[in-house]
Amino acid sequence: MPQPQKWKGAVAWTGAVLAAALFLLAGIWKMTDPIEAGARLAQARVPGMLSEFAAVSFGIAETFAAILILIPRYRKLGAYLIGLMLVAFMIWVGYFYQELQGKECSCFPWIKRAVGPGFFIGDGIMLAGAVAAGWWARWNTEWKLPAVLLVALSVFGVSSYVYALSKQSGAVAPESVQMVNGETHNLREGRQAIYFFDPQCMHCFHAAQAMSKLDFNGTKVLAVPTEVKQFAGQFLTDTKFSVAQISNDTDKLKKAFPFGDPPFLVLLENGRQKAAINQFDEPAFPKRIIDLGFATVKE
Repeated sequence: MPQPQKWKGAVAWTGAVLAAALFLLAGIWKMTDPIEAGARLAQARVPGMLSEFAAVSFGIAETFAAILILIPRYRKLGAYLIGLMLVAFMIWVGYFYQELQGKECSCFPWIKRAVGPGFFIGDGIMLAGAVAAGWWARWNTEWKLPAVLLVALSVFGVSSYVYALSKQSGAVAPESVQMVNGETHNLREGRQAIYFFDPQCMHCFHAAQAMSKLDFNGTKVLAVPTEVKQFAGQFLTDTKFSVAQISNDTDKLKKAFPFGDPPFLVLLENGRQKAAINQFDEPAFPKRIIDLGFATVKE
């Protein structure tokens, strides 16, 4: 019969490895792609002006906790941090449940999880793993290593964010793209807005509706579908975003202006990117378009 300490150790290590794997995946993704992670958090009802800061902060915290839970002498601290974050995530989703139900939870990259009863079951299982990992562990009051680790992760996270921001300005557009009507459109003349969208995406739909209330006089607007391109025309009709003209040169434009999931808006001036918008909270994003001089409010 196995010794009690042996089965306890096996349970603790199993819980620690499972929790660490998921939190490392989530944390490293947020730190290395804070713009995309921020956009996902904005879709999960985090205020747009705070979403990128939240993405970097959560990335640092998740990676920090995941590393600690794998170190036996700091396992209890790591387990507590992971447990607190999971409880906070579940409370947040529970509070906004009616708005978020059926949508992606935006928690992890490459892992599709819709908000619903299964979301709470999954997070409950992760919480049980964190509890199992830290239940028999002892507190360690030596804080030097955790402090050094936290500082290092913070420097990395902030540096990654600064680098991501630097890539969002000054990009040069391709000389031209093909429109669905067969015309060749010059991208290097005057002010232009390129709106990337998925016709099946409700966030894209609401963003287009908001932009339909703006007057883009003097700005040429391109609508670029990323999926099911055959529905792009109906999407523009339904959202009343009739000022936009459709181009299916998606791959060519995404290469010049890389992003994750739509919606995504690029504002160009004489072929050079002046701004990129991936957070579509109202009234902040229409105001930004107006402040940059690309549109006015319709009278």
